[in-house]
Amino acid sequence: MSTELRSYLDAFLTAADDGSFSAAARRLGLTPAAVSKSVGQLEARLGVRLFQRSTRTLALTTDGERLYAQVRLPWREIGDALTDLRQGAGKPAGTLKVALAHTVGREYIVPLLGEFVRLYPDVVPDLHFDNHQVDLMAEGFDVAIGGGIELTNALIARELARLRIVLVASPAYLKANRAPVHPQDLARHRGLLRRSLATGRLVPWALKNGEGEELVASVRPVMVLDDPEAMARAAATGMGIAMLPLPHALPMLESGALVRVLRDWYAETRPLSLYYTSRKLVPAKVRVFVDYIVQQFHASGQAARFRQK
Repeated sequence: MSTELRSYLDAFLTAADDGSFSAAARRLGLTPAAVSKSVGQLEARLGVRLFQRSTRTLALTTDGERLYAQVRLPWREIGDALTDLRQGAGKPAGTLKVALAHTVGREYIVPLLGEFVRLYPDVVPDLHFDNHQVDLMAEGFDVAIGGGIELTNALIARELARLRIVLVASPAYLKANRAPVHPQDLARHRGLLRRSLATGRLVPWALKNGEGEELVASVRPVMVLDDPEAMARAAATGMGIAMLPLPHALPMLESGALVRVLRDWYAETRPLSLYYTSRKLVPAKVRVFVDYIVQQFHASGQAARFRQK
């Protein structure tokens, strides 16, 4: 493959990843005009239009989407292999694109990364904070950290922690409303309900306890939200009781803005895991990042915090 064609594909794929010629130019160290010119030359060589352009937006055409889907992963694997060779066989190097949920990323992962970037100065973590379930291969991520990604044959998952979902409310709410002593008492309380991003449905309050009892509790809805961090903030204002994954509840539980309700009852969800694609040759940058985060997550005590009763 000629050097020119490689540069054209780099420009096309980076522009598609970032959604603009300007952002692609910053990543490639070029001018927006140079990126636009490279994409135009690729379109001329292929005889198809790859992007719909306007003054404000840049969107893939049907042909562009097809090309992106077909070449994105193999092109990244080629780039990873070439980077490894340039830096020395097996030496971690290059940009590492990571998807993280907002709270998990900010509160628990970012604080661990100072030592990582010191140990691996040639690896540049590129962190993307989003609560939606990403498609690693389609969206070009090296790694995703979260609790709701469907595991397929194309993915590997390394578990970070088992997650509990707990009932919480503000001290002011519980002062004004008698605290429940059994899940049946929740029927007289105001509840902050969660809508699943995956299904669009309300998440039921399915609770269990250490004695093996299970039930679905009823509550009077006061608000519906699709973001657990927003739910935590709403609960802290005294709006009602919320069911929150411990990673989202812990900062406010530790500050006293929220307190546990019905401590013996909880729900469970998928483990918090670190996901990456099951390639035959895992790039060194991915391998060291995965091993580092798994080790540090346990050594720092974060995994144990998420299992607390």
